[in-house]
Amino acid sequence: MHLANLTTAGFKRILGLVLTVFFYSIAPAQENSPYSRYGVGDLVPNQNIVNRGMGGTAIGYTDYQSINFINPASLANITNTILDLGGEVDIRTLKSTTSSAKYTATNTLISYLQLGFPLLSRKLHKKDTDKNVFWGMSFGLRPVSRISYKIEQNERVQLPLFTDSLKTLYEGTGGINQVNIGTGLKVKKLSIGINAGYSFGNKDYSTKKEFINDTVIYYKSNTEAKTRFSGFFLNIGLQYAIALKKGVLNIGAYGNLQQNLKAKKENIDETFTYDGSGGTYTIDTVNYNSSVTGRIKIPGTYGAGVTYVNKNWLLGVDFETSNWSTYRYYGQTDVVQDNWTIRAGAQYYPAKENTASRKYWSFVKYRAGFYYGPDYIRLDNNRPNYAATVGASFPLTSFQRIRFGEYVLLNTALEIGARGNKQTTSVRENITRISIGISMNARWFQKRSYD
Repeated sequence: MHLANLTTAGFKRILGLVLTVFFYSIAPAQENSPYSRYGVGDLVPNQNIVNRGMGGTAIGYTDYQSINFINPASLANITNTILDLGGEVDIRTLKSTTSSAKYTATNTLISYLQLGFPLLSRKLHKKDTDKNVFWGMSFGLRPVSRISYKIEQNERVQLPLFTDSLKTLYEGTGGINQVNIGTGLKVKKLSIGINAGYSFGNKDYSTKKEFINDTVIYYKSNTEAKTRFSGFFLNIGLQYAIALKKGVLNIGAYGNLQQNLKAKKENIDETFTYDGSGGTYTIDTVNYNSSVTGRIKIPGTYGAGVTYVNKNWLLGVDFETSNWSTYRYYGQTDVVQDNWTIRAGAQYYPAKENTASRKYWSFVKYRAGFYYGPDYIRLDNNRPNYAATVGASFPLTSFQRIRFGEYVLLNTALEIGARGNKQTTSVRENITRISIGISMNARWFQKRSYD
C-alpha cells in the first residue's frame, strides 16, 4: 500500500515535469539546420520509440505495452491504461561535399506525451469473448516539424560608385505541433481506427543586411515575415490479423489526409540597430502589412505494411509515400518533391514461459532496422534520406508483475543516418538521434486494498 502511494506521488511529479519540459521544447530550438528553411521544416520522427528501434516500422504493428502513432487501428488492442512518453537527443553535423568544413549542433527535445486506455471494461471483454470485440482510445500531444536555422553570409558587392562588404544574416524559427485524440475498434480479425486533432504552429523568417565600411555609416535593414497557422487533421487506418501455424501475420494500411491550415501573415521591412543587450531596435519602418490571410496546404501521406509475430520474433516491412508536390504556402510552391520511404525492422524477445525470473536479459526486447528513401526537399537530383537503427526495451518492474500484465518499460533507440551522400551537390547532413522513453501500466496508479 505504501509503495502504491509513493509511486502515485512520484508519477504526479514526473508528469508535471514532463509537461513543463514539453511546452518548453516546442519553443524555437537551438539547432541549426539550413534545410528547415524549406517546406514545413525538418520533419520530426512520428513513430513511437519502440518503432524507431525497428527502422520506424509501425503500419502493421500492434502492441498492448505502447501506443502506435502511425496506425490508429492498433489502438483497439490497448487492454490497460498506458502512459507513454519519450524524448530525444538530436545531433546534426553539416558537412560540405567540396571542403572539410563542418558544423555540429546538439538539441534535446520531448518527442511525445500520450495516454491510452481501453473503452471496454474487463467484465464486458469477458462477455464478448466469443465476439472478439475490443475498443481503445488515446490522446496526447507531440511536435510534427521544426524550423531552426541561422546562417551568416559575407560577400563583396559592387555598388554604383565603389565595392563594399555586405554581411547577410538569414534566420528562421517555428514548426508544427499537434494535439490528437484517436480510437480503434477491433471486431474479430479486423481493426479500424481514426485519429483526429488540431495542428498549430508558426513560421518566422527574417533577412538582415549590414554593410561594413570604416568611413560610411549605413543603416541596417531587416525584411521579416511572421506566419501563424492552425487547422484540423484526420488520420485513418486499418489492420487485419491472419492466424498462421506458428504466429500471426498483421496486414495494415493508413492515410494522413491532406490538411488545409488557415494562416495569418505579418510582413515588415525596416531599418534597425542593435541595442546594448544584443536585441534589435527599430529606427524606421519602411513597409508594414499585418493580418494577410491565406492557406497552407500540407499534403497527405499514405502507407501499407505487414508484420509477422510469434512468441519470440517480430518482423516487419512498411512502405510510405507523400505527394509533397501539392504543398502550397499562400498559393506558392517550394523546393519540395513527392517522396517515398521503405522501412524494415525486427524484434527479438528471448523469454519463454518457463524462463527463470533471475535471467534479466532474457526479458529485454532487442530491435534493429533501417529506412531509405528520397528526401522531400529537392535541392539536387541525388539527396537520399536513410538510417540504420537499433533499440531495446528494459523492464523496470519485477518479473512477477510483468507476468500478470503490470509493467514499466524503459524504451531506447539509436538512429544513425544522413540526408545526402558523396554525390550530393548541396551540404550533407549527418544525423545521430538517441531516443529514450517510458511506458507504464495504469495499475501503478490504482488504489489497492492489499499489496
